[in-house]
Amino acid sequence: MPQNQAILKRNEIPKEATWSTEDLFSSDDVWRESFGQLAGREEEIAAYQGRLGESGQVLLTYLKDKEALEEELESLYRYAMLKSDEDTRNPVYQAMKGQIITWFVQYQKAVAFETPELISITEERLEQFLQHTPELSLYRRYFQMKRRRKDHVLSPAEEILLAAAGEMADSPDDIYGNFVNADLTFPSVKDLEGNVYQLTNSTYISLMESGRERLRCQAFQSLYKTYDQFKNTAAAMLNAQVKQSIFFARARKYPSTRAAALDAAEMPETVYDNLIQAVHDNLDKIYRYTELRKKALGVEALHMYDLYAPIVGDLTRKVPFSQAREEILAAMAVLGVEYCTVLEDSFDERWVDIYENEGKRSGAYSAGARVHPFILMNYKDNLNSEFTLAHELGHAMHSYLSNRHQPPVYADYVIFVAEVASICNEAILMQYLLKKTEDKKQRAYLINYFLEQFRTTLYRQTMFAEFEMKIHRLAETGEALTADVLKKQYYELNQLYYGSGMVIDPEIAVEWARIPHFYYNFYVYQYSTGFAAAMALSRKILSEGQPAVDAYLKFLSSGCSQDPISLLKIAGVDMASAEPVNQALEMFGELLNEMEELLEV
Repeated sequence: MPQNQAILKRNEIPKEATWSTEDLFSSDDVWRESFGQLAGREEEIAAYQGRLGESGQVLLTYLKDKEALEEELESLYRYAMLKSDEDTRNPVYQAMKGQIITWFVQYQKAVAFETPELISITEERLEQFLQHTPELSLYRRYFQMKRRRKDHVLSPAEEILLAAAGEMADSPDDIYGNFVNADLTFPSVKDLEGNVYQLTNSTYISLMESGRERLRCQAFQSLYKTYDQFKNTAAAMLNAQVKQSIFFARARKYPSTRAAALDAAEMPETVYDNLIQAVHDNLDKIYRYTELRKKALGVEALHMYDLYAPIVGDLTRKVPFSQAREEILAAMAVLGVEYCTVLEDSFDERWVDIYENEGKRSGAYSAGARVHPFILMNYKDNLNSEFTLAHELGHAMHSYLSNRHQPPVYADYVIFVAEVASICNEAILMQYLLKKTEDKKQRAYLINYFLEQFRTTLYRQTMFAEFEMKIHRLAETGEALTADVLKKQYYELNQLYYGSGMVIDPEIAVEWARIPHFYYNFYVYQYSTGFAAAMALSRKILSEGQPAVDAYLKFLSSGCSQDPISLLKIAGVDMASAEPVNQALEMFGELLNEMEELLEV
């Protein structure tokens, strides 16, 4: 829909443009009936407390009963989450979501005994269980994952207490989500012709991509002025998020919040440090890019609101959803018939909730489910939305293939590898579009978009990761994360990452307030590492053909059956080193060379 068109109400969106939540539950009443049947189920699981070390058969029965219950819980939660995200102002679905979250916290308390009991079983006895109960061998890696963190597992009573604190720990994220998606509104903005544009978190980037400097400036200042009016509230929410992370990290005897977060993903902290160092070593390239952008735009000073502006004249690429669908399917043909058949099904079977409506959660995501994945979009008819769709379809295919090829215990993939499939899709789509584009101006337009992917994913997300690391370290040393402290840290990082060649507008200091990923506990660095890995894998797929495709699909089908570093080695990338990051940044430099030639600046 056009950017200046009023945002529709949910009931005005055509059914074919909405996701098929009825595949989970045919109605709210059926959901309520299923939810009612949970009564007492947590007690059935809790009845296993003190018995996991009795025999292999008892342990196996417990694990199967737990998996069956968790599959029901997943469907109940997924339905409530999807429905509440359709319109975050709807109290019915907010209540349903709250109900299942509250029940899940009670369930977590009921199963809190599991890890301490698994750890208390001796190696010799566990091996006996595995030998005498062959079906139990399926869970060997699961046991290893639990037992490797034994130094950070507390007594059963303490684990129950931590589990009980889970709902309270989720409060900062829940409050932030309601604040940003349901309560926060922004003034509309006008261009020089008097056209009015509705400003939301979803329309903001589209407005930033406008070729009209006044419109960009207005949107930038309006958005961040609004956030700045609530800076103390936003700081309090983020401070609460950091504090709860510190509480759980210290309770589990980790030296830092970062150590706790990365250990949960079986990730050495050196990966985080290698990423930041590699990007710092290549800041000269982003400085060179901002200089190129400044010259191409023909401005005396490059501002923060100029970073998304098109630099290829007034060229734009309107991409309706139907066109994005066809181009993505054509690009992904390199991944084989099965992959593309499932992609076709994802459109035909309404996995995707396509357009923005009033109250809808901003942004985009893919959520896995046993029936099939679900994708939230706020689609605009532009190149950015096309690539966002390709990105989320990558996540969806990862979930689909892992669910299909792995048992429930290993079907979920860890966060570190999550971004690889999504960004690999984007890279393949870009190469496809470049390959079929001969027009010099169109090619420059696409390369500009690709360069922006490097800037916003590899550089910007690493800046986010460094900000997250810094504010956690400040809080861990006792410093209060006030709005002024957060703004100072964020502004200085923008100065470092963009250099002295552009104007670091003061409004950008409050940008942290609109980044939901700071509530995900050291998540953002994985966008950067995933981007680097995806660049390497997309090149292998396009240059090596079927052997690389087979390896890649095996990786997508592996869930969490191995640790993440080993999983990526299956696909042919070693993320234990900084080499993939450095290679990706070399590619960024090569693209810069071509862009300079195409623009002749």
